[in-house]
Parts: sequence; C-alpha cells; structure tokens
Amino acid sequence: QLQLVESGGGVVQSGGSLRLSCTSSGSSLHSYKIGWFRQAPGKEREGVSCISSDGHTANSADALKGRFTISRDNDANMVYLQMNSLQPEDTAIYYCARMSGLCASYPSWRYDKWGQGTQVIVSA
Repeated sequence: QLQLVESGGGVVQSGGSLRLSCTSSGSSLHSYKIGWFRQAPGKEREGVSCISSDGHTANSADALKGRFTISRDNDANMVYLQMNSLQPEDTAIYYCARMSGLCASYPSWRYDKWGQGTQVIVSA
C-alpha cells in the first residue's frame, strides 16, 4: 500500500528558499499524478502544485507561479517542490499527495492519499 513521506521542511528567513522532497514506500510514485498542498493554522487546505506521472505536465497555483516549482525523478522515486522567495505567509505544513483527478482540474484539485507533512516556517 502506498505510503508517502515528505522531508525538507525547516525554518528559513523571508526571501529564502527550500526544496521539499517526497518519496514513497509500499508502491512506487511513477504511476501516479502527485501534488503538494499546504495547510496553515486556522486556514483551509490550499493546493500548491501538481505534476503528471511522466513529469511532462506540471501546474502550480496561480498565486505561487514563478516562486514554486514542482518536479520529479521517477528513477529515484522522488517528487520535489522548489520554493523560492519565501514569505511569512508561506508558513504551513506541506503535504505530498496522490492526485485523484487531473492536474488540469485546478483549482479543483483532489487528493486521495497524503503523507504526514513537513513543517515550513518563514520568519520575517
């Protein structure tokens, strides 16, 4: 059974960068569309990015385009989220998730499995 594991979170100053990583156990990631979503305290879940199983199609939330980039290396069984120019409002727990719909369905992204999340804190 697919288990997703995120890593790479931490504390960074405003304007800094982080790269989050997602891998799996129980099943390889290569068959799945994978997305990232985030959730800040007291806020609703927010879709961040989505990538197709072959990596040829990637999409990020409109407000994050130009700062956040999703990529994958199926040979390494990894999906990445590169986050640049981080701002305090990016502070959240970030989750790697298996998509249950199309990446093109933004903003109505749906997920059917996700990991435990990795905390990102951006200090002002």
